[in-house]
Amino acid sequence: MLKTIWTAIKVIVLVFFLSVLHYVLPQHDVGRITSTEIIRTDFNGMNRLFYAQADSGASELTTRDLRLINAEIKKTWFLGFGQRESTKVMVYRNEDTGWIWPPYFKFDSSDLQAQAAAEMSNKQNTQWVVITHYGWRNKYLTIYPNAIGVRPVDGPDVTVIPWFNIFFFVFLLVAFGFARAVWAQFRQRTVDPLVRDAEDSWDSVSSNVNEKRGRIGRWLDTWKSKK
Repeated sequence: MLKTIWTAIKVIVLVFFLSVLHYVLPQHDVGRITSTEIIRTDFNGMNRLFYAQADSGASELTTRDLRLINAEIKKTWFLGFGQRESTKVMVYRNEDTGWIWPPYFKFDSSDLQAQAAAEMSNKQNTQWVVITHYGWRNKYLTIYPNAIGVRPVDGPDVTVIPWFNIFFFVFLLVAFGFARAVWAQFRQRTVDPLVRDAEDSWDSVSSNVNEKRGRIGRWLDTWKSKK
């Protein structure tokens, strides 16, 4: 039972860690921008966590204007590595991240909004773009992924290689292997000797206690009546 509980805890921690990475790591969508707009947004306890801070130099309020970029993007599979022929609509928010989490250090949301407006197109005269973003889209919680970059491309079949994510996971694996090796050496040099010393001390104490019990028992036997 204890082993099952420990396994469930590890699975929950792993799922939470992977969810955080999926939310904060950059993703790339290929599509066309259909329009841009600014709406007034009221935040609540359910969705406030998924929005960035106010623009640099502005006051943080419970309600503020929110820049949106509306687009029609190509559907993907396998976490965005493969593209489908079908499309879907997507709405991105355009907010500064500033110096806090996540560490994109984005301060140019106004410029990005102007660039997105310049790249707008229709089905007759399509301008394809790659929209780099992080975050999730959830219509029930009214949250949008945050766009951090827009760049034009020649067509919809462009291949976008997520170099940052590749390097990040390679670094993560190397760091994990290094940390595991350091822990193994620390355990071998420090923890295991302490455990052996503790076991030896316990065995010594147990032996002394048993010996004293034996002496007391033999002394009590001398007071017993002998037949």
